[in-house]
Amino acid sequence: MPHTPDAPAPAPAVTPRRRSFLVPLSAALALATGMGTWYAVGGDARPAAPAPGSASGSAAVAKSLQLPWPAEGQASVEVEEIGSLGTRGEQRPVPIASVTKVMTAYVILKDHPMRAGAPGAAVTADEQAANESYSSVETTAPVIAGRTYTQRRLLELMMVPSGNNIARLLARWGAGDEKAFVAKMNETAAALGMERTTYTGVSGMEASTESTATDQLKLARAAMKDPVFREIVATRTVEAPGADVTFRNTNKLLGRNGVIGLKTGSSTPAGGNLVWAATQEIAGTPRLILGVVLHQRAGTSPTEGSAAAHEAGRALITEIRATLPDALARGGRA
Repeated sequence: MPHTPDAPAPAPAVTPRRRSFLVPLSAALALATGMGTWYAVGGDARPAAPAPGSASGSAAVAKSLQLPWPAEGQASVEVEEIGSLGTRGEQRPVPIASVTKVMTAYVILKDHPMRAGAPGAAVTADEQAANESYSSVETTAPVIAGRTYTQRRLLELMMVPSGNNIARLLARWGAGDEKAFVAKMNETAAALGMERTTYTGVSGMEASTESTATDQLKLARAAMKDPVFREIVATRTVEAPGADVTFRNTNKLLGRNGVIGLKTGSSTPAGGNLVWAATQEIAGTPRLILGVVLHQRAGTSPTEGSAAAHEAGRALITEIRATLPDALARGGRA
């Protein structure tokens, strides 16, 4: 079975006039008010300050919740200014497929920062990226050799339809070559305390790129501090300039139940993987909820794994948004 970092989605709503693509469609999602407050959560699995009006910290709140954790793989969830809601599954490194691109985007934005809403730097597509635009074994997005694209549009084409060729193009632009960029990814992971993470490529095609749910939660927390990153992962559709095609975000939860991001990834060895971000108003203040689900239905098809990861994420998000406010109001009492 081919090793594809993201399972092909249903046919796009806008049919390409030049060539068909087996990658999904999407449209811009307005960010929730108060997202800029995601700066208070401390280290992974350490409760931050108790929620306003709550007499207990995250441990008591987490204990009082009956979350529908996935029966396989691993998962971890935390809430802004409240802390961890728990971790399930053995936190051993597993392949993460296109979830890898969260780090790729994070490093690009760290080295080449942008203002919210701005196009960013100009990047010229090379022959390699153009030649890799069409593939039957991996997800790609079309670019034309010699054409200049904005940094923002390329980040969107990498994160929304999960274009592997775009990830590699951005890496070559950002560090001269892909190997040098991978080194930056691992240096950044170490700086974030991601002790069980190893990046061997920039797109997620390599099954040797491995991480854990708790490590990816550390990265998601850091990445969501960047307003541009938040805008990009909340984008529901993106057009490929000059290619007459529109892509839908691979994150099928986006726009539902307060979900405002983040990134999917699926392959046969990795199974289905989903890093998600959602908002929930708690005591009158919008809070950011972050979660990671990894290694769902590993060894099956990317489509089956992706469906399992989406369902696991949906179940957790639905239950947390429905029960967390009351749990905090009770002070974590069961």
